[in-house]
Amino acid sequence: AGDAVRDGRVKIEPEELAPRYFDWIDNMHDWCISRQLWWGHRIPVWYGPAGEVVVVGPDEIAPEGYTQDPDVLDTWFSSALWPFSTLGWPHESADLKKFYPTSVLVTGYDILFFWVARMMMFGLFAMDGVQPFHTIALHGLVRDQFGKKMSKSKGNTVDPIEFMDKYGADALRFTLARGANPGKDQALAEDWVGGSRNFATKLWNATRFAMMNGATTEGELPHVDSLNAIDRWILSRLSETITEVDALLEQYEFARACELMYHFAWDDLCDWYLELSKESFSSGDAASTKRVLGYVLDQLFRLMHPVMPFVTETMWTALTGGESLVIAQWPTARADHVDKKSEKLIAELQEIITDVRRFRNDQGIKTSQKIPARFIAPAHIEEYASAMAFVLRLQLEEITPSAHCEIGNVRVEFDLTGSIDVAAERARLEKDLLTAEKDKQTAEVKLGNQGFMAKAPESVVIEIRERLEKTSADIERLTAQLSKLPSA
Repeated sequence: AGDAVRDGRVKIEPEELAPRYFDWIDNMHDWCISRQLWWGHRIPVWYGPAGEVVVVGPDEIAPEGYTQDPDVLDTWFSSALWPFSTLGWPHESADLKKFYPTSVLVTGYDILFFWVARMMMFGLFAMDGVQPFHTIALHGLVRDQFGKKMSKSKGNTVDPIEFMDKYGADALRFTLARGANPGKDQALAEDWVGGSRNFATKLWNATRFAMMNGATTEGELPHVDSLNAIDRWILSRLSETITEVDALLEQYEFARACELMYHFAWDDLCDWYLELSKESFSSGDAASTKRVLGYVLDQLFRLMHPVMPFVTETMWTALTGGESLVIAQWPTARADHVDKKSEKLIAELQEIITDVRRFRNDQGIKTSQKIPARFIAPAHIEEYASAMAFVLRLQLEEITPSAHCEIGNVRVEFDLTGSIDVAAERARLEKDLLTAEKDKQTAEVKLGNQGFMAKAPESVVIEIRERLEKTSADIERLTAQLSKLPSA
């Protein structure tokens, strides 16, 4: 049983738990296999009137006057028979030939030596040296929200049925999967299950929005060359997510896989792609976007089905008209969809939108209020000015600017006549200026420290010098902006 793991016939995931297995398998002690329980396999040992002891097989009958041992076999002895005894053994049944050995055993690390090691020993013995499975995937224990072991006496036990009734089975399932790091215990809090329910609601609303706006899975997906950068970006992110999730699932890294799916769905798809695409839907020029959105949702639901089966099944069948996700093909990453150029461009748009939102917030301007504005930007960014303006509720027109913000090589000018809070704008600029001056001072101190410069890696020194250059430019820019503000 030890050699089966050492020579690679059986792999333990995660590998760091293999020493626990060897600690037990290489240092065996006598095992009392009899138990005094009501239920279990009767021990097939019979005693004669003169003290004789015989073992009686399944097709044999004990001699007259013999009595059977009253004890039953230890639970783990019986459980060790599971991989082959349930398939028709000792007969060469069709099920035994097909399903033994199986592929993956998933179980908790706490019964690695109680159950797993014993299945290995019994399987190798009864099945002529053939191991019962190829991989042992070990997970941790579910603990309370503070990481404490659940106990009735402590009153910190969790009833999963209550969580399912309150938040849905998918919410509980996703919460558990999202916390399932190989071989590590996980805490479970009601707030986290509620958060997963909110995630399911987010997906539901996104699907509803998509279907109301004509998202479809019918027809060929447009060639990437015919798509705008926003559509190419989401296809690129989808393909990368599928590739990464596939790799993580193969490694039984369920928590990390769920984290990737969560952030793709919530951040990339809902918070950015749908928002940036609303201008296309509003203008009526969204034929390609409708097909891309339908494709992305279709693939995402397939990817998420193992961890959120019920809600993805409902949304997928409604969107595609398909019979069931259970029999749908697993999503496949497409290398021709990966587009780093579009990813870089959308990252620039995201930075611009984030900064303008911050500017509006600092000025106390309501998110619903439209502001006359204009973008002064390179052509590749200017092309998506209307999409950004739709998200930011800016009214693009020729203006006499009264305020502006700069993000890299992009300048966004606003006409805030009658609405700008000069005091707030001055406070914002002074705050940014103070931060820039502190960053500059920190960089200068490090670059002037001979001991630090002698020990620091070249890449770190380069990074600090670049930071000094940037903060110096920021100080110059912010000082100029402050000087241009009205005296209030």
